[in-house]
Parts: sequence; structure tokens; C-alpha cells
Amino acid sequence: MSELADSSVNVVVRPWTKTENYWDVYFDTTEAIKGRLDKEGIGIPFPQRDVHVYQHGPAEAPAAG
Repeated sequence: MSELADSSVNVVVRPWTKTENYWDVYFDTTEAIKGRLDKEGIGIPFPQRDVHVYQHGPAEAPAAG
């Protein structure tokens, strides 16, 4: 575990491989980890923001085009 962030627990995985296999290992490892988390029912949180829009005063009609 590398960090307890605002909306996540960040984990670092560093598998060793030959340079020519790097991207295959990178994507296969990411896919395997996500698949296992899904299988175990572990969700990945994502940042959320609520936006509230308030209108002050009377509404204006859209301009005719």
C-alpha cells in the first residue's frame, strides 16, 4: 500500500520482466488484479462531486434566434 488517499487506497505493484515484455505484463497484471477485485466483490471508489445550481431572481427567456 502506497497511500491512503481521499477516495482510494493506492497500491503499487512492480512485477519484474524483460523489457520487451513490459507492456504485455503491465496490461495483463492490471487486468488480472481488476478481475480478482471484481470476483471478491471489492469495488474501486472514484471521486465524486455534487454540484448544486441555484437560480437567483426571475428566469430569463432564451433569446430568439
